Amino acid sequence: MKRTKVRRVVTGHDAEGKARVVDDRDVEPITSELMPGCAFFRLWGRDDRPAFPDDGSPPHVEAWYPPRDGSRFMINTVPPGELLPPPDLDAAAALEELEWQMPGAMAANDPDAPGMHTTDSIDYVLVVVGEATLELDDGEQTVLRAGDVVVQNGTRHAWHNHGTEPCTIVGVAIGADRTRPT
Repeated sequence: MKRTKVRRVVTGHDAEGKARVVDDRDVEPITSELMPGCAFFRLWGRDDRPAFPDDGSPPHVEAWYPPRDGSRFMINTVPPGELLPPPDLDAAAALEELEWQMPGAMAANDPDAPGMHTTDSIDYVLVVVGEATLELDDGEQTVLRAGDVVVQNGTRHAWHNHGTEPCTIVGVAIGADRTRPT
């Protein structure tokens, strides 16, 4: 189920408080040669708690992952196998472009373990198509298939696709507090 775009319909309220469709458009994927075959759709995000009624205007958000009280809604597609960039890729330029497209996403990654990352969020993830493997700190791996869900509680993790077809997951990330040991 490789998608080239996702239709996003947004509701809001008019001046009389009636519900209305206020936006109906296609969202293009974010892609990078650093992760060939992957597609990341950032469908909606807020950096604060919503208050209703509102006009449904898309809020301006910067960072890929949500801050405390913020949220993100996304769809990600990952091809099977190891993600190998082309050998002649200008990695520095590709990283710069990815930072522009997905601000802060790479900063959450562990530089010593490709794909491993930690976010200050609770993530609700649904595997829609294919198979995803969730890897945790100690190498523990759990295979998830279409219809399976994960409640990701701010733990260090990575996603892999060891299956035979592209995997599509839908995720909602809600910003959280992280207490740090003193």
